[in-house]
Amino acid sequence: MPMRAHVIQLRTDLSEPISERIDRAAALVRAQSAADFVILPELWVQGGFAFPTFPETAESIDGLAVSALQAAAKEAQVWLHGGSLVTRDDDGKLRNTAIVISPTGELVGKYAKRHLFGFTGGETTVLAAGNDLVTVDLPWGRAGLSICYDVRFPEMYRALLDLGSKIFLIPSAWPERRIAHWSLLTRARAVENQCFVIACNGVGVQGDTVLGGRSVVVDPWGAVLAEGGDDEEVLTCDLDIETIDKTREVFPVLKDRRK
Repeated sequence: MPMRAHVIQLRTDLSEPISERIDRAAALVRAQSAADFVILPELWVQGGFAFPTFPETAESIDGLAVSALQAAAKEAQVWLHGGSLVTRDDDGKLRNTAIVISPTGELVGKYAKRHLFGFTGGETTVLAAGNDLVTVDLPWGRAGLSICYDVRFPEMYRALLDLGSKIFLIPSAWPERRIAHWSLLTRARAVENQCFVIACNGVGVQGDTVLGGRSVVVDPWGAVLAEGGDDEEVLTCDLDIETIDKTREVFPVLKDRRK
C-alpha cells in the first residue's frame, strides 16, 4: 500500500503568540486532506530553544495544542504525527513528548524523548528524560518514534528495528549551524536499518538560534525522496512501502548482524 506523506516544515518564531501558532498549525494540518500521513516538527508549540519558559508554557497531554491537533486530524482524515511539545505529566515532571493521532482523532502513540540535549544546560536543566522505546502500528507498517537529538544514538534505532519498525519518524528543532550533521545522520539511520526515515525539522529564529529546516524523506537504500529548504513549506512524498522488503532481500545485510 503506497503512503503519501506531507511534511510540514513549520516556522516557529518566539514573537508569535503560542495560541496563534496552534491555530495556524491546526489550519495547515486541515489543509493536508490529500495526504495519508502528516508530520510536524519538534517543540513547535513552546519553541525548541525557549528552555527558561518551559515551566510556564508546558501543557497537559489533553491541553489546547493536542486537542486542536486531534480535531484537525479528524477533519482532514489523516494519520498525524503532531511533532512534540513540552508536557507536564501526572508525576509533575516536564517532558519533551511526541504524539501520534489517528484519523478518528484518537491519541494512539506518545513518546517521551530519551536523549536530552544540552550537556550541562538546555533541555537537561528543565526536562525529565523518557525511558521507553515506543512504536506505533500504522496501516503501512510499524513506525518507531524518536525526537531530534536521539538520531545521534544509532543503538536506539537498532532497538526500534528489533521491535519491528519499518519507518522512523523524527520531528526536530535542529539548528542551522549543524544542519550538515542532520542530513548525514538521517540518511545513515535509513541505510543501516534499511528503513524509511521521515524527518521533519522546524524553521525560524529562537533567540540567537536559527533552525535549519532541510526536512527530509529517505528510502531504505539511502535515496533522498524529498528535501526541504530553509523556510516554511510543506513537502509531499509518495512512499512505496514494498521498497523495504525488496531492499532487504536484494542486500540482506541485516541477516549478518552479530549481537
